Amino acid sequence: MGSQQFQTYSRGKSAREAYDNAVDRAEREYGHQQGYSGAINSCAGFRDVTEKWKASGKDLNKYIDERLDSLSKHDGAEAICVEKPVTNTNKIKTQVEHIVEKGTKKWVLKYVVHTSNGRIGSYNTKGDAVKAARAHTEKNMSSTVVHMEKVLEKGKTEVARINYKKATNEKDGRWIFYGWASC
Repeated sequence: MGSQQFQTYSRGKSAREAYDNAVDRAEREYGHQQGYSGAINSCAGFRDVTEKWKASGKDLNKYIDERLDSLSKHDGAEAICVEKPVTNTNKIKTQVEHIVEKGTKKWVLKYVVHTSNGRIGSYNTKGDAVKAARAHTEKNMSSTVVHMEKVLEKGKTEVARINYKKATNEKDGRWIFYGWASC
Protein backbone atom coordinates (compact mmCIF):
# COMPACT_ATOMS: atom_id res chain seq x y z
CA MET A 1 0.00 0.00 0.00
CA GLY A 2 1.48 3.25 -1.16
CA SER A 3 0.27 6.79 -1.41
CA GLN A 4 -0.05 9.34 -4.14
CA GLN A 5 -0.62 13.07 -3.93
CA PHE A 6 -3.67 14.62 -5.56
CA GLN A 7 -5.15 18.04 -6.22
CA THR A 8 -8.67 18.54 -7.48
CA TYR A 9 -11.05 21.47 -7.82
CA SER A 10 -14.73 21.08 -7.04
CA ARG A 11 -17.82 23.29 -6.78
CA GLY A 12 -20.64 23.33 -4.24
CA LYS A 13 -22.74 25.49 -1.94
CA SER A 14 -20.39 24.53 0.91
CA ALA A 15 -17.03 22.83 1.38
CA ARG A 16 -18.88 19.62 2.37
CA GLU A 17 -20.96 19.63 -0.81
CA ALA A 18 -17.87 20.36 -2.95
CA TYR A 19 -15.99 17.50 -1.22
CA ASP A 20 -18.89 15.09 -1.78
CA ASN A 21 -19.05 16.13 -5.45
CA ALA A 22 -15.30 15.54 -5.84
CA VAL A 23 -15.55 12.11 -4.19
CA ASP A 24 -18.50 11.16 -6.43
CA ARG A 25 -16.58 12.28 -9.51
CA ALA A 26 -13.52 10.25 -8.43
CA GLU A 27 -15.72 7.19 -7.80
CA ARG A 28 -17.10 7.43 -11.34
CA GLU A 29 -13.69 8.06 -12.88
CA TYR A 30 -11.49 5.62 -10.95
CA GLY A 31 -14.00 3.27 -9.31
CA HIS A 32 -14.00 2.47 -5.64
CA GLN A 33 -11.04 0.07 -5.74
CA GLN A 34 -11.65 -0.72 -2.07
CA GLY A 35 -10.22 2.58 -0.87
CA TYR A 36 -6.99 2.52 -2.88
CA SER A 37 -7.66 4.59 -6.00
CA GLY A 38 -5.01 7.23 -5.29
CA ALA A 39 -7.67 9.95 -5.63
CA ILE A 40 -9.76 12.00 -3.20
CA ASN A 41 -12.19 9.10 -2.75
CA SER A 42 -9.37 7.29 -0.88
CA CYS A 43 -9.18 10.00 1.81
CA ALA A 44 -10.84 9.93 5.17
CA GLY A 45 -12.53 13.31 5.07
CA PHE A 46 -11.11 16.82 4.83
CA ARG A 47 -10.26 19.96 6.83
CA ASP A 48 -10.99 23.47 5.56
CA VAL A 49 -7.74 25.46 5.92
CA THR A 50 -8.84 28.56 4.01
CA GLU A 51 -8.24 30.88 6.98
CA LYS A 52 -4.75 29.42 7.61
CA TRP A 53 -3.84 29.95 3.95
CA LYS A 54 -5.09 33.56 4.00
CA ALA A 55 -3.21 34.27 7.24
CA SER A 56 0.02 32.89 5.73
CA GLY A 57 -0.05 35.48 2.92
CA LYS A 58 1.53 32.90 0.59
CA ASP A 59 0.72 32.16 -3.02
CA LEU A 60 -1.85 29.35 -3.27
CA ASN A 61 0.44 26.91 -5.13
CA LYS A 62 3.40 27.60 -2.81
CA TYR A 63 1.19 27.03 0.26
CA ILE A 64 -0.17 23.76 -1.13
CA ASP A 65 3.35 22.51 -2.05
CA GLU A 66 4.58 23.22 1.49
CA ARG A 67 1.55 21.52 3.05
CA LEU A 68 1.95 18.44 0.84
CA ASP A 69 5.53 18.09 2.16
CA SER A 70 4.22 17.80 5.72
CA LEU A 71 1.02 15.76 5.18
CA SER A 72 0.61 11.98 5.02
CA LYS A 73 -2.15 9.72 3.71
CA HIS A 74 -3.47 9.43 7.27
CA ASP A 75 -4.18 13.17 7.52
CA GLY A 76 -7.02 13.23 5.01
CA ALA A 77 -7.47 16.02 2.50
CA GLU A 78 -7.23 19.74 3.05
CA ALA A 79 -9.49 22.28 1.35
CA ILE A 80 -9.08 25.93 0.42
CA CYS A 81 -11.97 28.07 -0.82
CA VAL A 82 -10.80 29.91 -3.94
CA GLU A 83 -14.23 31.36 -4.88
CA LYS A 84 -16.79 32.00 -2.16
CA PRO A 85 -20.32 30.78 -2.82
CA VAL A 86 -22.98 33.45 -3.31
CA THR A 87 -26.14 32.43 -1.47
CA ASN A 88 -29.72 33.35 -2.22
CA THR A 89 -30.61 36.44 -0.17
CA ASN A 90 -34.07 36.91 -1.69
CA LYS A 91 -36.81 37.29 0.90
CA ILE A 92 -38.94 34.74 -0.97
CA LYS A 93 -36.99 31.79 -2.35
CA THR A 94 -39.83 29.74 -3.80
CA GLN A 95 -42.54 30.06 -6.40
CA VAL A 96 -45.87 28.26 -6.13
CA GLU A 97 -47.53 26.83 -9.23
CA HIS A 98 -51.16 25.93 -8.54
CA ILE A 99 -52.59 23.03 -10.54
CA VAL A 100 -56.33 23.31 -11.10
CA GLU A 101 -58.50 20.63 -12.71
CA LYS A 102 -62.09 21.33 -13.67
CA GLY A 103 -64.85 19.34 -12.04
CA THR A 104 -65.35 17.83 -8.64
CA LYS A 105 -63.13 15.21 -7.10
CA LYS A 106 -64.57 11.91 -5.93
CA TRP A 107 -62.60 9.58 -3.70
CA VAL A 108 -63.30 5.85 -3.88
CA LEU A 109 -62.13 2.96 -1.72
CA LYS A 110 -59.88 0.40 -3.45
CA TYR A 111 -58.27 -2.79 -2.22
CA VAL A 112 -54.62 -2.80 -3.28
CA VAL A 113 -52.36 -5.86 -3.32
CA HIS A 114 -48.69 -5.29 -2.42
CA THR A 115 -45.60 -7.49 -2.30
CA SER A 116 -42.21 -6.60 -0.85
CA ASN A 117 -41.24 -5.53 -4.39
CA GLY A 118 -44.20 -3.21 -4.98
CA ARG A 119 -47.81 -3.02 -6.01
CA ILE A 120 -49.52 -5.83 -7.96
CA GLY A 121 -52.99 -4.46 -8.57
CA SER A 122 -56.01 -2.46 -7.39
CA TYR A 123 -59.50 -4.00 -6.97
CA ASN A 124 -63.00 -2.78 -6.20
CA THR A 125 -63.78 -5.53 -3.68
CA LYS A 126 -61.81 -7.19 -0.92
CA GLY A 127 -62.75 -10.60 -2.37
CA ASP A 128 -61.19 -9.80 -5.76
CA ALA A 129 -58.04 -8.47 -4.08
CA VAL A 130 -57.68 -11.56 -1.85
CA LYS A 131 -58.21 -13.84 -4.87
CA ALA A 132 -55.46 -12.02 -6.83
CA ALA A 133 -53.15 -11.99 -3.81
CA ARG A 134 -53.56 -15.74 -3.21
CA ALA A 135 -52.86 -16.49 -6.89
CA HIS A 136 -49.72 -14.36 -6.81
CA THR A 137 -48.52 -15.87 -3.51
CA GLU A 138 -49.03 -19.44 -4.75
CA LYS A 139 -47.36 -18.76 -8.10
CA ASN A 140 -44.34 -16.85 -6.72
CA MET A 141 -44.11 -18.43 -3.26
CA SER A 142 -43.86 -15.00 -1.64
CA SER A 143 -46.19 -13.21 0.75
CA THR A 144 -48.61 -10.50 -0.29
CA VAL A 145 -50.61 -7.93 1.67
CA VAL A 146 -53.95 -6.28 0.89
CA HIS A 147 -54.42 -2.62 1.90
CA MET A 148 -57.49 -0.41 1.78
CA GLU A 149 -56.64 2.85 0.04
CA LYS A 150 -58.63 5.90 -0.98
CA VAL A 151 -57.91 6.94 -4.56
CA LEU A 152 -59.36 9.52 -6.89
CA GLU A 153 -61.94 8.08 -9.24
CA LYS A 154 -60.48 10.19 -12.05
CA GLY A 155 -58.00 13.03 -12.33
CA LYS A 156 -54.70 13.73 -10.63
CA THR A 157 -53.92 14.15 -6.95
CA GLU A 158 -51.29 16.84 -7.57
CA VAL A 159 -52.60 20.27 -6.56
CA ALA A 160 -49.46 22.45 -6.40
CA ARG A 161 -45.74 22.48 -7.23
CA ILE A 162 -43.33 24.56 -5.21
CA ASN A 163 -40.21 25.44 -7.21
CA TYR A 164 -36.97 26.93 -5.96
CA LYS A 165 -36.49 30.49 -7.23
CA LYS A 166 -32.79 31.03 -7.83
CA ALA A 167 -31.32 34.50 -7.27
CA THR A 168 -29.75 36.15 -10.32
CA ASN A 169 -26.31 36.34 -8.66
CA GLU A 170 -26.44 32.98 -6.84
CA LYS A 171 -23.55 30.62 -7.56
CA ASP A 172 -21.68 27.71 -6.08
CA GLY A 173 -18.31 28.21 -4.46
CA ARG A 174 -15.09 26.62 -5.70
CA TRP A 175 -12.62 24.73 -3.52
CA ILE A 176 -9.30 23.06 -4.17
CA PHE A 177 -8.75 19.80 -2.33
CA TYR A 178 -5.27 18.34 -1.96
CA GLY A 179 -3.48 15.69 0.03
CA TRP A 180 -2.09 12.19 -0.10
CA ALA A 181 -4.36 9.25 -0.97
CA SER A 182 -3.85 5.50 -0.59
CA CYS A 183 -3.13 3.60 -3.77
